[in-house]
Amino acid sequence: MALLPLVVKGGYYLLVLNIIAINGLVVLGLNLLIGFAGQISLGHAAFFGMGAYFSAIFTAMYNTPPWLTLLAVMVFTAAVAYLLGIPTLRLAGHYLVMATLGFNIILYILMVQMEYWTGGPSGFSGIPPLHLGSFPIQGDLHYYWLLWSFFLAVFFVSLNLVDSRVGRALRAIHENELVANALGVNTERYKVIIFAISAAYASLAGSLYAHYLSFISPKTFDIFYSVQIVTMVVVGGIGNLWGGLLGAAVLTALPEVLHAMRDYAALLYGVILMGALVFFPEGLLPGLVKLWSERRSKKVLLSE
Repeated sequence: MALLPLVVKGGYYLLVLNIIAINGLVVLGLNLLIGFAGQISLGHAAFFGMGAYFSAIFTAMYNTPPWLTLLAVMVFTAAVAYLLGIPTLRLAGHYLVMATLGFNIILYILMVQMEYWTGGPSGFSGIPPLHLGSFPIQGDLHYYWLLWSFFLAVFFVSLNLVDSRVGRALRAIHENELVANALGVNTERYKVIIFAISAAYASLAGSLYAHYLSFISPKTFDIFYSVQIVTMVVVGGIGNLWGGLLGAAVLTALPEVLHAMRDYAALLYGVILMGALVFFPEGLLPGLVKLWSERRSKKVLLSE
């Protein structure tokens, strides 16, 4: 990953790779919630926006230290998600989806209406860049190394999390919550905790996004972004962290690839998305691995 910029030339391609890393952080947290705890949320754009706007407001308007602000905003967002999750995660099915959707809509309205703090529909500009000591982090290349370092660190933590006792408890909840509860797993506590962790991931991504682009607007954090993130999880592979990364990469880069075919972009995007869901219902990465394994097995049988 560190050497990739030597191959990929041009700031535009680095920009796409950086947005993939940011989306990947949000997808990573949401995949923990959906793929392992079995809880669907359509409100993660709100947590993404909380990280972006709070970091922007405090650093630009009150000159607070950016890294300390980023950490404090993560903790605050996780606390909000924890309090929200206590009543919300007692719901099930479409009721849970509607509750998180409502939270996203409320946050979006606040972003638009609180113009003094957020800039309203016009957006918030003048967000200061991050620094490592006295060294300013500027440009796509510097942020490439920063964003992907954050993503890989969080990805490593997440891989260890799903292989831990907590991960096994979450898998039990996903398979059958009643059975898991009967076996002594505190299902409500685990669901709320993983909801808070996934919100912290989204908050971290939002803060990095704000400092990277130095401009944010409410449109970025509306309900359509929440749907897009859920789609990335589903296409990549629910419960597969590597698949989530693939889903984030494909669905972030796809609109850019189809930009040249502007008249047919929506049609091609829909066909590719539908095809992935029809032919790889378990997700793109698990489906490709399964297909490769089947073909390899057939070759071995034919050779024998």
